[in-house]
Amino acid sequence: MSSKQPLRLHVPEPKARPGESPDFSDIVIPPAGSLSKPAVDEGDQNMRDHAFGMIRVLDENGVAVGEWDPKLDATLLLRGMRAMLLTRTFDERMMRVQRQGKTSFYMKCTGEEAVAVAQALALDDDDMLFPSYRQQGLLVARDWSLVDMMCQIFNNTKDRLKGRQLPIMYSVKEKGFFSISGNLGTQFPQAVGWAMASALKGDTRIAAAWVGDGTTAEADFHYALTFATVYQAPVILNVVNNQWAISSFQGFAGGEQTTFAARAVGYGLPGLRVDGNDFLAVYAATRWAAERARANHGPTLIELFTYRAAPHSTSDDPSAYRPEDESARWPLGDPIARLKQHMIGIGMWSEEQHTALTQELDEFVKAAQKEAESFGTLGVKPASAATMFEDVFKEVPQHLIRQRQELGV
Repeated sequence: MSSKQPLRLHVPEPKARPGESPDFSDIVIPPAGSLSKPAVDEGDQNMRDHAFGMIRVLDENGVAVGEWDPKLDATLLLRGMRAMLLTRTFDERMMRVQRQGKTSFYMKCTGEEAVAVAQALALDDDDMLFPSYRQQGLLVARDWSLVDMMCQIFNNTKDRLKGRQLPIMYSVKEKGFFSISGNLGTQFPQAVGWAMASALKGDTRIAAAWVGDGTTAEADFHYALTFATVYQAPVILNVVNNQWAISSFQGFAGGEQTTFAARAVGYGLPGLRVDGNDFLAVYAATRWAAERARANHGPTLIELFTYRAAPHSTSDDPSAYRPEDESARWPLGDPIARLKQHMIGIGMWSEEQHTALTQELDEFVKAAQKEAESFGTLGVKPASAATMFEDVFKEVPQHLIRQRQELGV
C-alpha cells in the first residue's frame, strides 16, 4: 500500500466573492514611519525590508511621521490636492459621457489618484513617462489641456491621434507622455531602452514606467528588469498593485506568495513597497528613486499598494466578481480624504476650502467638455476619411493615392 499522497495544485481565490463580507485580514499594515530611509546609493542587499514592509508617512490621524516625510510646502500640497480632485472630477464626467453614448469607452482611476499625481510632481517636468491606462493623473499634474484629452476620448476632428487609438490611450509628446499601449507590459522594456539611450547620450533625463499587478506575469516585465539591472539604467519601474487585473485578483500574478516589490530582490535592484493611498509616501519614494537614478546608482522597482475602487472599465461590472462594498472597506482609505485630513491638521486647509475647490473644478471640467464637444463626439463630426491615408508612409505610394482619389477626399 503506497503512503504517497496524491499531488494537487493551488488555485488562487480571493478572500470574498459577491454577497460575502470583504476580508482584508491578511493584509499587514505597518505603522507609519516604521521603515528607515536609506541613502540613495545604498546597496540593494541592505534593503530587503523595504520590499516586504511598506513605506508609510501619514498615520491614522493624518500626521506625517518618520524619515520618509518629504516635508512638502503648502504650495506643493495644494498642487497635489488640486490635481487629484481634478483627475477624479474629470473621470466622473467622462464616465457619464460614455454612458450617454458620446464616446465608446472609458477607464477611471478612482482611489489611485495619488499614484500618478504624486509621482508626476516628484519627477522633473522633462522626465519621460511610459504610462499604462490608469495614469491620466500624470497629464493632469503636468497641466495638460483637458480639452485635448477629451478630444482624444471623443475621437473628433481635433483628436491629435485621428481616431487610431482607443479613447483613453493618450499620446502627448509635448509632455513626455509616451503613447499608451493596449498590449500590456510593452512600456516597461520601452522605458528601460529609452533610459539606456538617455545615458548613452549623456543626457540628464530619466524614465519612469507603470504597469498593473497582473502585467507582472508578462514576459516583458522580466525582460525589462533584466536589462535595467544589468546596464543600471536610470529608470523607475512602477507596479500599481490595485488588487484586481480586470476580473482576476492579484493572486493569479503571484501576489499571494510574496510582494511584487520582492521581485526586485532576485534581479539585484532595490524594491520599495509603498502605501499607494498616501500622497506623501508616494512622493517621497518616487523622489528617492529619481535621485538614485540621476546619481547613476541604477533603477528602482516600486510597488504602489492601492485599490481599484472603480470598475476596470466601462465594459466591466465588478459586482460580478467582488463584494459590492469592498472598496469602501479598503483599510488604507481614500487618497484624497487622507491628504485633506493632513492639510487640515497642519492648518493650511479647511472643509469650506475643499468644497469650494471641488465646485470650482467641476465648473472647469464642464467648460472643457463643452469646448471639446464643439469639435464633435462619437459619430458626430467624425474626422475626414482622408486621415486614414496620413501619417502612415513618408511618401504615399501610388495605389493609395488612387484609392484616396476614388473616395473623393
